[in-house]
Amino acid sequence: MTPAPPVNIAEAVTRMAASRPDALAMVFLQGGRAHSVSFKALEADCARVASGLAAYGVRRGMRAAVMIRPGPDFFAAAFALFRLGAVPVLIDPGLGRQAFGRCLEEAAPEVFLGVPLAHAARQLFGWARDSVRISVVAGPVGWPGTPTLDSVRRAGTEDFPAAPTAPDEPAAVLFTSGSTGAPKGALYTHGNFAAQVELLRTRFGIEPGETDLATFPLFGLFDPALGMTAVIPDMDFTRPGSVNPRNILDPVRFYKVTNLFGSPALLDRVGRAAQEDSVLLPSLKRVLSAGAPVTPKVLRRVSAMLTGDAEIHTPYGATEALPVCAVGSREVLAQTAADAAKGLGTCVGRPLNGVDLRVMRILDAPVPDWSDDLALPSGEVGEFLVRGPQVTLSYFERPEATALAKVRFPDGSVGHRMGDLGFIDQAGRAWFCGRKSQRVETAKGPLYTDRVEGIFNAHHGVRMAALVGVGPKGAQRPVLVVQPERGRPGDAALRAELLDLAAGFPESKCLEDILFHPSLPVDIRHNAKIQRESLSVWAAARLA
Repeated sequence: MTPAPPVNIAEAVTRMAASRPDALAMVFLQGGRAHSVSFKALEADCARVASGLAAYGVRRGMRAAVMIRPGPDFFAAAFALFRLGAVPVLIDPGLGRQAFGRCLEEAAPEVFLGVPLAHAARQLFGWARDSVRISVVAGPVGWPGTPTLDSVRRAGTEDFPAAPTAPDEPAAVLFTSGSTGAPKGALYTHGNFAAQVELLRTRFGIEPGETDLATFPLFGLFDPALGMTAVIPDMDFTRPGSVNPRNILDPVRFYKVTNLFGSPALLDRVGRAAQEDSVLLPSLKRVLSAGAPVTPKVLRRVSAMLTGDAEIHTPYGATEALPVCAVGSREVLAQTAADAAKGLGTCVGRPLNGVDLRVMRILDAPVPDWSDDLALPSGEVGEFLVRGPQVTLSYFERPEATALAKVRFPDGSVGHRMGDLGFIDQAGRAWFCGRKSQRVETAKGPLYTDRVEGIFNAHHGVRMAALVGVGPKGAQRPVLVVQPERGRPGDAALRAELLDLAAGFPESKCLEDILFHPSLPVDIRHNAKIQRESLSVWAAARLA
C-alpha cells in the first residue's frame, strides 16, 4: 500500500507566508495596546523557535507541555512544536491544582515550556518531575538555570522546514475540560487537524483574507490554516462569561472582524450589552458558538447585532470529535426553538459532509465492536456515535477510557461515543437531549436534562435552569434548580409559575421540587456547561 502523503499543520503558516506575506496573521490586544504580526514574521518566528528548540534537544515525537498565556509566545511555541513534529500538551490552567497535576503526570511531558509562575508551581508541587528533561521559560522574567524563549529564538535560524509528519502521526494531546468526569487527554493527529480545518472551511464558507476574533485560544490556532487574521482580545480566557463586552465589541468594529467565535456565556454577556446600546456589527459574516447548548434567548440577542445574511452557527462536537453537526440561528429561531420549549431538546443540526452520525442504544459498558442491532431508529433517544476524519482514535495513556468511548467497525474504522444522548428526526437533524452521565433515573423512567431544561429556559423569568437527581439511581427525585433572570426574585410567585408550566408537558409534569440558585456552577473552559454533579449535592442538602 502506498503511504499517505505527509501532512503537518504548521505548513499552513508557510503557505500563507508565501501567498500573503505582508498580511496580518495575528493581532494581540493587551492593556490598550496592539501587537501585530504578519504571516511572513510569524513564519520566521516559528522557524527560529523550532530550530532553537531542536538545538536544545527537542525532537520529533517528544511531548511538550505548553503553559504560556495566549499571546505571541504561545502561538510561536505551538506552531514551532508542530513544525518539529513534537507534540504539544495543552491543559486548562483553571482545572485546579490536583486535577492539573494529575493531567501533567499522566501526559509525562519531556519538555516544559511555561511562564515563570508555571515553572514555580511545577517545582513546588513536583509535577512531571520524573519526565521533564528540557525546560524553557517564556516571558520577560527568567527562571534560574532555565533558558528563555528569547534565547531559544536567538539560537535558531529561519531555515527550518516542517517535519514530514504522516497523517496518523501524533500532533497534540488536548485535555478535556473534565466538566462531567476526570479530564482526559485526547490524542490528536496531524490528519485530525487537517480534517477539522477543511470541515470548518467548507461548512461555514470561510475564505482567506477574513478576520477572526478568537475568544478561545485553541480556535485561534486554526486561523492561519484558514487564511484568517486572528485578533486575540484582552480578556481572561479562563472566565469568558465575565468578559468586558467592550473588549469584544470594540475590536470587532475597529478591525472589521468577519468571524467571531465565543462560548454561549460570552455571547450572552456581549449580547446583553449590545442590546442595551443598540449596537450593530455590520462587518460580521458569521458568529460561531460551541461548548454547550445556546439558548434561543441568546441567539435572539446576538442576532440583533448582525446585519445582512450574517447569522449565528452552533457547531456541535467535543474535544475528541469536532465539528460533527451545525445549525444556523435562522433555522433555530424560525423552526426548532418552539419544539425546544416543548421539551424536545436542542437541535444541533445536520451532520457535516463526510461525517457519519448515528444513534445507539444507551449502554454504560464498553462496546468493543459495532453491530447493527445497536442502532436505534429515527426519533428514539440514544447515545450519539460519530465517525469521520476529524475524530480522535484514543486517549493518551487511558486504555480504560479509550475502551469505554471507542467502537471498532468491520471496515477497521473507529467511532467515538459522544457521551451525549439525543435523537435524529425525520429531516435528518440531530437533537441533543443531555449528557448520558447526567440523566435522571426516576422510579417512573429516565428524564433527560436538556429536554426538561428547555421548557423552563424559555420562561422570561429564568436565566438558566438545571435538572438534577437526588437519591439513588432508579429512584431519583427530580429537582429543578433555577437561576432567575436579573431583576426577577426567586420567590413563591416565580415557583408557582414554573410549576404551572411544568404541568403542561410530559417531560416535566413529574417535577415537584424547584430550588433557586444565585449563580449555577459552570465549567472552567466555556463557563457554559452546568456542573450538575456538584449541583445535585447542593440540592440534596437544601431539600434535607
